Amino acid sequence: MITRFRYYSYFCYYMKKTVAIIGGGASSLLLSASLDTDLFDVSIYEKNKTLGRKFLVAGDGGFNLTHSEKEELFIIKYLPPHFLNDHFSLFNNIHLREWLNKLGIETYIGSSGRIFPIKTTKPIDVLNAFINKIKEKKVLIKTQHEWKGWQQNDLLFKINNEELIVKSDLVIFALGGGSWKITGSDGNWVNYFKEKKINVIPFEASNCSFKINWKNDFIKSAAGQSLKNVMIKCDDIERKGELVITEFGIEGGAIYALSERIRKQLSINNTALVYIDLKPQLSIIQIKSKLINRGNNSLTKQLSTKLSMNSTQIALLKNSLSKEDFINIDTLCASIKKLPIVLTGIAPIDEAISTIGGIALAEIDINFELKILPNHFVIGEMLDWDAPTGGYLLQGCFTMAHALAMHLNKNER
Repeated sequence: MITRFRYYSYFCYYMKKTVAIIGGGASSLLLSASLDTDLFDVSIYEKNKTLGRKFLVAGDGGFNLTHSEKEELFIIKYLPPHFLNDHFSLFNNIHLREWLNKLGIETYIGSSGRIFPIKTTKPIDVLNAFINKIKEKKVLIKTQHEWKGWQQNDLLFKINNEELIVKSDLVIFALGGGSWKITGSDGNWVNYFKEKKINVIPFEASNCSFKINWKNDFIKSAAGQSLKNVMIKCDDIERKGELVITEFGIEGGAIYALSERIRKQLSINNTALVYIDLKPQLSIIQIKSKLINRGNNSLTKQLSTKLSMNSTQIALLKNSLSKEDFINIDTLCASIKKLPIVLTGIAPIDEAISTIGGIALAEIDINFELKILPNHFVIGEMLDWDAPTGGYLLQGCFTMAHALAMHLNKNER
């Protein structure tokens, strides 16, 4: 009898805690690869047939994993301010590159400062490197398991037309925000948290297109064309980069970085005003000197030859100015440096790259644990935070995942 009791005590002492990770995106991938599986039995529950659907879609235009910007400049890109300060220094963009390199994923810094896998590495190769690491650590991957809330204190999943109840010591939610429903990131989890009296902020589109009432003739000639190396300003904030003209309005990294300011103006006025500097490298005096002595050349010819402006830039000026203003050198030069553009709306959430809104940050502690649900954690785009594209979003998700993994590993040792 004594021998049996001692054996049972020894067995219980070494029994590992179970960890259920709900969602199979970027946060989940790095988290499950970083948890100590000598301490935990880890399972990932994903409703799609495979992991990393949004991860792969994000790589369609070039797989931008993070940015090379210095830490003090990097961290201020996150909103609210100081949101990730306590964690970023422990797993920043440099640490991520080192971590990826250990997985066999070599990276390089592009001309924009963004960091990509080397050009022979495709997004699926990066995803497979994560999955191989996860499988190596004996993490169980359970696809086609759609989370449907709680039954009492246990997790409820739907598998085809059947229900499954899962008990887990620790639960980590990484279900994403409300954009790109085709990838599974649909925000359908919101009501389950509201039922638990957890404050969820309504989703809004971020890093998205903004509507402009373009003239039809301009759309015919310019839709799909880029404005490269321009500066765009909203209120007192300026961002340099690329813009793309669309039938809906305008999109691109430069305007994504101003999303917060634009949303505020739209919410107050139903319109937002931004200014585009088409030649940020030149002063207004330099521009005027190149246009004023044009001889027999038309202004259109002069803009093209002396200022190297392309047809889309010139068309934008003609779309925005009256004929009288276009041929007035002073007005034209001023417009090249500060062209006012009125935005009248915002793209639908499902067309946005990311969303703001989600679980209010006041609902979690410093380790991402829900204050009213012990042993339940939330990371990634489910939380109400914001960041521009260019590697900042993914880095934020990776930083949170690493911080939570280190917290759990440390607590269990």
